[in-house]
Amino acid sequence: MRRCVSCAAPLADPVWRCAACGWAAEVREGIPMLHGDVPDGEGFSKASFQALAGQEARHFWFRSRNRLIAWALGKHPPRPGTFLEVGCGTGFVLQGLATLFPSTRFTGAEYHVEGLPFAAQRLPGAEFLQLDARRLPFEAEFDGIGLFDVLEHIPEDDQVLAAIAAAVKPEGTVLVTVPQHPWLWSVVDEKASHVRRYTRAMLLDRLAGAGLRPVLVTSFVSLLLPLLVQVRRRRDKEAFEPLAEFEIAPWKNTLLALVMGLERFLIMAGVRWPWGASLLVVARRPGP
Repeated sequence: MRRCVSCAAPLADPVWRCAACGWAAEVREGIPMLHGDVPDGEGFSKASFQALAGQEARHFWFRSRNRLIAWALGKHPPRPGTFLEVGCGTGFVLQGLATLFPSTRFTGAEYHVEGLPFAAQRLPGAEFLQLDARRLPFEAEFDGIGLFDVLEHIPEDDQVLAAIAAAVKPEGTVLVTVPQHPWLWSVVDEKASHVRRYTRAMLLDRLAGAGLRPVLVTSFVSLLLPLLVQVRRRRDKEAFEPLAEFEIAPWKNTLLALVMGLERFLIMAGVRWPWGASLLVVARRPGP
């Protein structure tokens, strides 16, 4: 069920317009604006979306994470008829999922509208919305919901997970990835507008507080963790340029992708890594 963002009344019409209070969403370049303009620098830099759109398909980390997410979604039936990605950015994850799950109806939501035109180009058949993850206007609407490296940007992560738990159907699936290990905090996190890095216990506690039950928990970027620690220790705060993270030699990009491919193979075979730069959790909303 969709709800009015102004008065919370149920919306019978798929168009974001409320017969009860008269509210109607502004539509900007075909995208309903359910929250309104967001100041630059709040949670994410607007200029970063163009850089991301040009680099994600080539960079080993984005490609490897996509494959892990797709495996995790396919492993935990039922396969979703409807799927919402909160914080979809430029739509790179949704594009990959749509290739593997062509019968699923996808919705992408993003706080910063600047990323959504890229997403709409990548997945013309999906619905895209600008909204605030802390106040999702849905109730038991989706079979599956994903938040991929989103929670660490939002101070009120408990509010986000509560909204996610309300928006997913009973027995529905929630997939979450976050950066892990607070001791790994560096200038990279600061420049990426992160609020926190998670411990495993911290994320599981947040999910339990929202009434979501984990069914899969594993770290990833585990085999590369020692290398990552060394690289981040050498980062100079004043000289660090976030977009330089994408500038990687092709041979090195290929090698790192192979290492993460081995790591993913082991996860698929049943290995659950206790440590790693990132954490993946698949959770369920209990049924009635």
